Amino acid sequence: MSECRERTTGSAVRSARGGELDSVTQAFVTHRNLLFTVAYEMLGSAADAEDVLQETWLRWVGVDLGSVRDQRAFLVRIATRKALDRLRTLSRRRESYVGPWLPEPLLTAPDVAEDVELAESVSMAMLLVLETLAPTERAVFVLREVFDFGYDEIAQVVDKSPAAVRQVAHRARAHVAARRPRATVSPADNRAAIRAFQQAVETGDLQNLLDLLAPDVVYLGDGGGAKRATLHPVLGADNVAALLGIGLTRLGADASVEPVQINGWPGLVVRRNGEIDSVVAMRIEDGLITGFYYVRNPAKLAWSRRPC
Repeated sequence: MSECRERTTGSAVRSARGGELDSVTQAFVTHRNLLFTVAYEMLGSAADAEDVLQETWLRWVGVDLGSVRDQRAFLVRIATRKALDRLRTLSRRRESYVGPWLPEPLLTAPDVAEDVELAESVSMAMLLVLETLAPTERAVFVLREVFDFGYDEIAQVVDKSPAAVRQVAHRARAHVAARRPRATVSPADNRAAIRAFQQAVETGDLQNLLDLLAPDVVYLGDGGGAKRATLHPVLGADNVAALLGIGLTRLGADASVEPVQINGWPGLVVRRNGEIDSVVAMRIEDGLITGFYYVRNPAKLAWSRRPC
């Protein structure tokens, strides 16, 4: 997940330092991938995570390195606090969002999928689970459960005592455990579902796709008010099947699909007349599709055009 940040934040950092990587810049570059991933898991948005990195950099250049004992922990503290500030603002905006809100899909490189724990933590399904946590709970969960930070370190980030952080971590862990996928996701199952969807788009034959729908499948479409999408979740295999039949018919002969890695798992980019129309990700449990995530909001598709 590093290439995009090398092209964006990295270029800004080099330009700010006249093209030289001094000790301040080198420390930031060394931990940039970690900072981006923490911010993305906190916010569910690559664009907002990139903004957090820029804000972290601006704060970091004013720090006296001689007073910093652990540069990694210090940088994570800055980035997490910036992300928390932004998350509280975004939470208020999402209350008035048109239709279901989905995380901004991130086109990821194959090496992310090879790290099963990281792939699960950035999956669309997990990011939606994290959305149900309060901001501080989300920060504690991400730092503790995903990146294995110590309670003392996290306490400094969220301005709580280590004992309080332990309680927050326990509460967040239980909350996530009750809502996360019930079984380990198989990459093979994901690929089978993606192939079935691709075949449905290319041939109009939906049967293989419909055979993979779980009875309690949930469909979420995110158009953000800018593109046509369902305004409410669609529940149940029959309802989702009917919706897919209508939607695929509307795509028309000018549609094409490209298998990609979305948030660490197989997904699809759907194009119309060569332009990205939407990104499709799925949640698979026991070989069946239990979650169908269809992102059409143009504002969320920019990071789907370049691998990270």
